[in-house]
Amino acid sequence: MDTTGTGPSPGTATGNPYQSLPPRSFWRSAVAEPDMADIGGLWSPKFGIGQDEPVLTAGSCFARHIGRALRERGMNWRDAEPAPPGLTEAERTARHYGVFSFRTGNIYTAAMLRQWLSWAHGESAPPDEVWSEDGRFYDPFRPAVEPAGHATAEEALAARRSTLEAVRGAVAGAGVLVFTLGLTEAWRDRATGVVHPVCPGTVRGSYDAERYAFHNFTFAEVYDDLSAAVELARAANPRLRVLLTVSPVPLTATATGGHALTATTYSKSVLRAVAGQLALERGHVDYFPAYELVTGFPFKATRYEPNLRTVSPEGVAFVMRHFFDGLAQCPAEAPAPNRADPGPPRSAEPAAPATGEDFWCDDAVLDYYNPR
Repeated sequence: MDTTGTGPSPGTATGNPYQSLPPRSFWRSAVAEPDMADIGGLWSPKFGIGQDEPVLTAGSCFARHIGRALRERGMNWRDAEPAPPGLTEAERTARHYGVFSFRTGNIYTAAMLRQWLSWAHGESAPPDEVWSEDGRFYDPFRPAVEPAGHATAEEALAARRSTLEAVRGAVAGAGVLVFTLGLTEAWRDRATGVVHPVCPGTVRGSYDAERYAFHNFTFAEVYDDLSAAVELARAANPRLRVLLTVSPVPLTATATGGHALTATTYSKSVLRAVAGQLALERGHVDYFPAYELVTGFPFKATRYEPNLRTVSPEGVAFVMRHFFDGLAQCPAEAPAPNRADPGPPRSAEPAAPATGEDFWCDDAVLDYYNPR
């Protein structure tokens, strides 16, 4: 036998599983050789999305791009809380109308998604707490949604009840929920266990170390929360399917005390692993690789703005092209929509996110506290 070669020789006696794999399964042909703009085939959808099928979007700030793209394609992106008449475009933008399907603001963690769905469907009751600043009142669980606040505490709580009603009705009538996971880091109330979208005392409110505790969710915790959230939504609507994505937007700051890069890697790795695990286990859950399409090193950070945080318009367009290309390969007829509660009609209002990614990211305020 000739043993002078520099590597293993291909087997000749029998075949092996790699001989029947498509080119997209090999790094050289799928990643190294194509121009990065031509890299494709990353997503083979489990299920199609019908043109008229109600689709909900929620999650971290990157989720806003998906809803807008669906609407621009003429699909039935559902705006469950359309803007009242008479608001200017600037007012609609400032008050977060037309951003996500509900005016929950950013839902960064699986725990927060579970919390909103639990409140909406009566599994638990939200706290009656309202924050007061300069005579105006703010909802602690969506502190940036009404930048000018409410005139009274009851008005703030009534607005939250309206959002919970919208969540409940929209989930009951939807075909697909697209949820974008953003973070594993969160702040919890030590006494009640409720999760806040950002650290109290940053966007609104005041920080109390005796009351609020930092928590960095583990894989097991994220898996449990996301599984429970999917089950809550499916209990209300057994025909609902869930499409998970992971936001490619890195952490603005980490409360771990560690380096922002390694903290971001931890968060995104956990979220990606949980999303993949649920997609493997459940036929009604799928994963779309928005994260890989922006952060994958073959793309050499070209999908970001110079701050290496904001995804560029070209990067967003690249992600959404892959999204719609994947759907085009899965033309199977979508399940009939649940007509028990169709919810409000989709909004014709434009989202108009002209002020940049950080406008929509509550946690972007953390950069204000950067000493440099």
